[in-house]
Amino acid sequence: MARYIFITGGVVSSLGKGLMAASLAALLQARGFKVRIRKFDPYLNVDPGTMSPYQHGEVYVTDDGAETDLDLGHYERFTGVSAHQGDNITSGRVYRDIIAKERRGDYLGATVQVIPHVTDAIKEFALADTDDLDFILCEFGGTVGDIEGLPFIEAIRQLRNEMGREQTCAIHVTLVPYVSAAGELKTKPTQHSVRELTSLGVQPDVLLCRCEHPLPEGERRKIALFCNVRPEAVIPALDASSIYAVPLQYHREGLDAEVLRHFGLEAPAPNLTRWNDIIDRYQNPEGEVTIGVVGKYVGLPDAYKSLNEALVHGGMANRVKVNIRWIDAEIFEQDDLDIAAQLEPMHGILVPGGFGVRGSEGKIASVRFARERKVPFFGICLGMQMACVEGARAVGIEGASSTEFGETKDPVVGIITEWMSKEGLQKRGADTDLGGTMRLGAYEAHLAANSHVSSVYGGVTSISERHRHRYEVNGAYKDALEKGGLIFSGMSPDGLLPEIVERPDHPWFIGVQFHPELKSKPFDPHPLFASFIQAALHQSRLV
Repeated sequence: MARYIFITGGVVSSLGKGLMAASLAALLQARGFKVRIRKFDPYLNVDPGTMSPYQHGEVYVTDDGAETDLDLGHYERFTGVSAHQGDNITSGRVYRDIIAKERRGDYLGATVQVIPHVTDAIKEFALADTDDLDFILCEFGGTVGDIEGLPFIEAIRQLRNEMGREQTCAIHVTLVPYVSAAGELKTKPTQHSVRELTSLGVQPDVLLCRCEHPLPEGERRKIALFCNVRPEAVIPALDASSIYAVPLQYHREGLDAEVLRHFGLEAPAPNLTRWNDIIDRYQNPEGEVTIGVVGKYVGLPDAYKSLNEALVHGGMANRVKVNIRWIDAEIFEQDDLDIAAQLEPMHGILVPGGFGVRGSEGKIASVRFARERKVPFFGICLGMQMACVEGARAVGIEGASSTEFGETKDPVVGIITEWMSKEGLQKRGADTDLGGTMRLGAYEAHLAANSHVSSVYGGVTSISERHRHRYEVNGAYKDALEKGGLIFSGMSPDGLLPEIVERPDHPWFIGVQFHPELKSKPFDPHPLFASFIQAALHQSRLV
């Protein structure tokens, strides 16, 4: 029977619960256990798919097409275990399903209430699909005390009573702030947070204390005394040099050992060779490159979280440091701006995905610069579409644009109304709901033999990658674009949807309709990012 680890947060948000969950799962995995991590979000959106990146950060997409919290990206990157639809739930999804059942009469006329109906739905989600697993880690979003999070805390209380304390462990992540005027770390916020959690019926077994300064032994024992845990269960969590150093840091502080002690389990020492190698590559680079990311949401790094990490992974593969320059695409739309001055210092240019017209002409301008100056270029999703629009304009189709940006006489990019998926024919109209109407999840693509991208993937001619988009490159412009040197080197299996374009006459110019960053891991960098950084490294030695 799987054991459950419930992870909550207190005092303030953004303490790194997702990173903590991913790190603990990686440590348990390194000891030989099978793990899975799930995220419970208390907000009322059904999923983050229609939320602005500035509100929620990146939307992470799974193979089965779920739009999920960005923490699931951490889970996959640290464990290599593919997440799926059943690994992320929100209050909105819970209430939607309950109301649908009520309307159908499934509750046989009963009064539908938070307890037991909402809490039962949360518990069912937590308990589903746990065969052959040793540990299920359940991370709960928000901060203890939030009104919207109360049903989730109640569900934890009920599960602990039903399963028994020997099958569950509660970890509470708190903040131990440093008051510079007093020169002291203050434990009172942690005491209050634990008191709040305990008043709701959940007594934590382990406390993970985020702090900027080392936690003295006296303060550690004070927290243990007032919070009713063992001193060894008070785990200091200082800021790390890299997120990939966190598993090693938590292991040194005894987090995984304390969790196993709580469950009464003995296990071999963790095999941390993989993580030591990752940190060695990160901390001891043999060179560096600068990548300019020309995007729309550059004011919030979390909006491109997986992209940022995939570039770092590409650096690890080549043992170089990757300096990322986030560039707002809109600045390239200013008439008096010298685009060359902004982009010449870059050893590679990347245009990521996004939605909407804002900054589109700036992205097209950056594609043109990369094409003309022979700078390595990587276009992802909208970035590929902008490469095709730029390529069309370069061969004389001056009105080339995307229907996403408004009416155009030359729709090089347009919305598709139907496509084939694993479930069969999918249909969509231009006026349908935005949520869940995109081409989402893993789709196969066939690569042209002897193409550059085929060699990047190791010579294979078929790949599977994750998508998240509503618009597609219009195949009607294929011949015109290929005459201009932009080759369609990857297509959907039915040959209708362009998946990859490249320029054979360019040192490195590839655009992809999918999101390869979603499958990159520090111990298994995505081949496209590894190749792109390798090309950027070569470029750095030319300038």
